[in-house]
Amino acid sequence: MDNIKYAPEPLKSFLIYLESIQGKSRKTVDEYFYDLRNFYRYLNIKFGLADNTEFNKIGIDNVDIDMIKKVDLNLLYEYANFLNRNLGNKSRTRARKISALKSYFKYLHSKVKLIDENPTIDLDTVKIEMQLPKYFTLEDSINLLDAVDERNYERDYCILTLFLNCGMRLAELVSINITDIRGDRLVVVGKGNKERTIYLNQACIDAIETYMPVRTKMNPEYKDKNALFLSERNNRISRRTVQYTVEKYVKKLGMDSHKYTTHKLRHTAATLMHQSGVDIRVLQEILGHKQLSTTEIYTHINNDEIRAAVSKNPLNTAKNK
Repeated sequence: MDNIKYAPEPLKSFLIYLESIQGKSRKTVDEYFYDLRNFYRYLNIKFGLADNTEFNKIGIDNVDIDMIKKVDLNLLYEYANFLNRNLGNKSRTRARKISALKSYFKYLHSKVKLIDENPTIDLDTVKIEMQLPKYFTLEDSINLLDAVDERNYERDYCILTLFLNCGMRLAELVSINITDIRGDRLVVVGKGNKERTIYLNQACIDAIETYMPVRTKMNPEYKDKNALFLSERNNRISRRTVQYTVEKYVKKLGMDSHKYTTHKLRHTAATLMHQSGVDIRVLQEILGHKQLSTTEIYTHINNDEIRAAVSKNPLNTAKNK
């Protein structure tokens, strides 16, 4: 759905600015729309215009620049509290929504000059509860590959191999075209529609070469003729199909498929590479992260390393006097 055309001004202009000037992807622009729509709905509640309507059904067409001009810092903190207490948003979700507000009000103040002051200037960011990313151990990863069954074996094995070795995103994987593969290089389109090159190791090359004879026999529609991964209906494989496929094999290992998702395969690739000695800045390039701080979550220390460090304490072997 084209959310831009359903947004009232000046939100519509902001979304167009994100996509056409800043080069944000359609998916990212949609996320901005959903986050700011929540804020617009809250404004209706705050100014007594919601009429006890269920929150997710509150319209936003009545929110204009005059209403937005009434927003101050206190209202923004009240909104942050509403996200926490009423909507139950976790810290990471609240942080994203506050970030969207900051971008929006900066645009209104600095770019199109529709407001005299930016109320988000002094708005604190939400403190995010840091959690170590879940990932498959090396043994789990090998078992996951061994769990691939005969139906669609070559395709599914190739999908898991690319995830586990290259650390690519789900959207990047489903968008791969055969023409994107050039020897040991794979060109993918990542976040913000930015191209990046992924170098394929021998495991990936072997998996692709094993899958290609199967892929060649398939007869996709013209629009999907170049797609690398196809569904059983000969269409470009969907994100949901890939997610379902990963869920199936995770369950075969007796693991929680809600915790170990396709994105955890990306975490796994990053973690295993870092534990094998890959420099953090090289890892940043491999993963296509804009900020090094994003990559640094993979520098967590595993339990074996902690156990080994404690055992090296000289007091461990010192005899009591």
